[in-house]
Amino acid sequence: MITTVKQLLNTRHREIIAVTPDTLVIDAIKVMSDRKVGALAVLEHGKLVGILSERDYTRKVVINNKHSSDTPVMDIMTTEVKTVSLCQTIEECMIIMSDNHIRHLPVLDGDKPVTVISIMDVLKNIINEKEFIIEQLEHYITDTA
Repeated sequence: MITTVKQLLNTRHREIIAVTPDTLVIDAIKVMSDRKVGALAVLEHGKLVGILSERDYTRKVVINNKHSSDTPVMDIMTTEVKTVSLCQTIEECMIIMSDNHIRHLPVLDGDKPVTVISIMDVLKNIINEKEFIIEQLEHYITDTA
C-alpha cells in the first residue's frame, strides 16, 4: 500500500498557511502560535518564495540578536525550499526530509502552493501503513492456521 501526498491530504485539512516576505517576524510567529504550526509558506503574488520555520527564527533572529518586531520575514526565511508534488509518495517525502534535515515540506500542485506537510504527518501515515500490514499478516496467519 503506497500512499501519495494527494491521498494523505484527503485525510486532513488542506489549507496553505502563509505570510508574505514583508510580514514582520513577530507577526509570523504569532500566526504559527495561533495556528499551532511549526512553519509557514512565504508567498508573493501566489507563488512560493520561501518557508519560515521555528528553526529559522531561533537560528537567525534569537541567536543573532535581531528583533522580531522590526525584522521582515524575507531576512530570515529559507529560500532554497524543497517541495513535493501531489503525486509523490510519502516514502519519497520521508527521504527528502531525512536527507535535507528538514521537518516541513510545501506541497505544490504544478506551481500552485497547496499546503505544508510536516514530519509528523509523514510519520503518522507510515505508522498507520505498517499497522495495517501487520493486521493483514495476522489475519492471514490466523486464517491459514
